[in-house]
Amino acid sequence: MYSQAKVIAGGLAHIPVVIAVFYFILTTFNKRALKFLEEAKTKKPEPKAVEPKKVAISKTEAPKTEAPKVVKKKHADVPVNIYRPKTPYEGTVIGNYSLLKEGAIGRVNHITFDLKDSDPFLNYVEGQSIGIMPAGEDANGKPHKLRLYSIASTRHGDDFNGNTVSLCVRQLQYEKDGETINGVCSTYLCDIKPGDKVKITGPVGKEMLLPDEEDANIVMLATGTGIAPMRAYLRRMFEPTEKEKNKWNFKGKAWLFMGAPKSANLLYEEDLQRYLTDNPDNFKYTKAISREQQNTKGGRMYIQDRVLESANELFNMIEDEKTHIYLCGLKGMEPGIDEAMTKAAEEKGLNWSELRPQLKKSGRWHVETY
Repeated sequence: MYSQAKVIAGGLAHIPVVIAVFYFILTTFNKRALKFLEEAKTKKPEPKAVEPKKVAISKTEAPKTEAPKVVKKKHADVPVNIYRPKTPYEGTVIGNYSLLKEGAIGRVNHITFDLKDSDPFLNYVEGQSIGIMPAGEDANGKPHKLRLYSIASTRHGDDFNGNTVSLCVRQLQYEKDGETINGVCSTYLCDIKPGDKVKITGPVGKEMLLPDEEDANIVMLATGTGIAPMRAYLRRMFEPTEKEKNKWNFKGKAWLFMGAPKSANLLYEEDLQRYLTDNPDNFKYTKAISREQQNTKGGRMYIQDRVLESANELFNMIEDEKTHIYLCGLKGMEPGIDEAMTKAAEEKGLNWSELRPQLKKSGRWHVETY
């Protein structure tokens, strides 16, 4: 028989062994638990098989195939803000002449600036704008704010040497309290003379750029000086020297809708008529002269009336994914164009309120109004 003291002593002697075994079991469990958690974090769940939805198709209607989505292209190589308002480039005026014929309303000039001394060089592409900082100060003694103008020349300039930029500027005039007010910057530009220095910023803008594809179709809707970017497009498309320099041979259809109050107010008319003669299969020119022509209702003929007249042919082009539409001119032209497009679309069984956002998203609807 063991004494009680011996039993207690023997039991105490085994306590370290029990503690060691318990610690080993606990450590092993913790390691395995941590390993399991790490594997659970990194292991990706297997995708569940999804049963394809069944679409009911009537016997008389064939299944519709969804048209491929057109992805809007990015223009990564387009120059932007080479010159800013705090550090403008002082360009020299090398030309300034009127674009209007006798009997025209208002004052519209074609103005060209020399860029060859700019460093860094002020290069641009068709569809962009530049800023002009008019000389002088406002009523508060501060320098006049810059105004943006659409560029009316191609990247190679009017002389094709690549050292100039041109603008098409209408002098702004309006009545206030019985007094005629002249626009600050537009009057400044119309009055400048060859040899004068002008502060220029930019270029800016990627909204009105031409597509790269040679077989694209280009629909242009312009009023007044909204012809500026369209003139650049058409020169790029149809001027032989431009085509040679660009190695870009336009093969699509170009259609210009041009709005003006009088025939004498039509801008760059000689060039446009030449393009028509030389490119009858690629260029169409439709004029809306409000004070000389009447629409079907006996009212003045506006650009939206011409759009309605050509609804079927126009929307045949728009349904082609290669067609781009460009709208430029006074902001007041937008509602009329939108209404005309709505009616024209209805005649083709289309919904313009749905179609326009799709065109915009795919980069085929370009608007620059002011």
